[in-house]
Amino acid sequence: MSEVVERILSNYAGENPGVIGNLRRLMHTGTLAGTGKMVILPVDQGFEHGPGRSFEPNPQGYDPEYHAYLAVKSGCNAYAAPLGFIEAVAHKHGGRLPLILKVNNSDLLAKTASPQSALTSSVEDALRLGCSAIGFTIYPGSAGRNEMYEQIRDMSREARKAGLPTIMWSYARGNMSKEGETGLDVIAYAAHIACQLGAHVVKVKPPTAHIEGDDRRKFYEKIPKDTLADRVRHVVKSCFDGKRIVIFSGGEPKTTADLLEEIRQLNAGGAFGSIMGRNAFQRPEAEAVKLLQDVMAIFKG
Repeated sequence: MSEVVERILSNYAGENPGVIGNLRRLMHTGTLAGTGKMVILPVDQGFEHGPGRSFEPNPQGYDPEYHAYLAVKSGCNAYAAPLGFIEAVAHKHGGRLPLILKVNNSDLLAKTASPQSALTSSVEDALRLGCSAIGFTIYPGSAGRNEMYEQIRDMSREARKAGLPTIMWSYARGNMSKEGETGLDVIAYAAHIACQLGAHVVKVKPPTAHIEGDDRRKFYEKIPKDTLADRVRHVVKSCFDGKRIVIFSGGEPKTTADLLEEIRQLNAGGAFGSIMGRNAFQRPEAEAVKLLQDVMAIFKG
C-alpha cells in the first residue's frame, strides 16, 4: 500500500471499512495509483447542457461506451456519469474501472431562478451497478439549498451504510453575481460547506481573485491570492486544513497550453487532482488521451 494514500486515508479514520476501501480503490487505480492524486473523467454534460452542445464537437461522445473506454485508455482513476450512461457500460467496465454514479442532475430546458438538481438515481442503483462512490451536486447560494442539504444528508447516510463514499460537486449559484460564483471567498465557502455536509471528496471550480462578500472582504486582505496556486492553497486549507480530498473542475473548453498551465497551478497549490470532462472528451480521441496523460504527468510530479 502507498504511504501517501494511507496518510490521506488516516484523515477518514471515523469512517466504516467499506468507505475507506472504496476511497483506497479510487486512489489505487490508473496512472496516478498510489500518488494520492486523482484525475476523474465526468460525463454528465449531456444531461446538464444537452447532447448537441456536449458531443457534437467530437461525435464519438454520443456513445456511452466511448467515455468509459477513454477513461480506461488514458489511465483515469474513475469515471462519473448519470444513471443511463453508467447502466450502458457497467456490465463491461464494472470491477476494472471505478464508476461514480451521479445521483442528481439538472437540465437547461426549464429556466429557473433557484438552481436545484433533481434526484435521478439512488444508492441502490449504485450498488446494483457495482459503483465505487456516488456523486451529488449542491448549489450553495440557491434558494433551494436547504432541500439539497437535507437530501444529501439522507443519501450520504445511506451510502455510508453501504460502504460508498460521497463525492460532492459544490457549485455556488443563485444569490450572487456571475463573477462571484468563482470568487475566492465563495469557492472556499462552498468547499467548506461540502466538507461539513460529510463529503469525502469535494469538487469545486478553480477560484479567481474576486471577493464577493463585503462582510468577508477584510478577512481576505492578508490571504495571498495573486496566483491560482495561492488561491487553491486557501481552498484546500478551507477543507479541514487539507484533511479532505479536494479536486478541481476543468470548466469551459480551453486551449491545451492554457489548460496545462492551470493544472500546474492547481498542483502547486496542493490540489488533490482534477475532474475534467469537456476539455477531454470534446477533443479527438488521440488528442484527448494525450491531454489526460499530460495532466496526470503534472500531478505525478
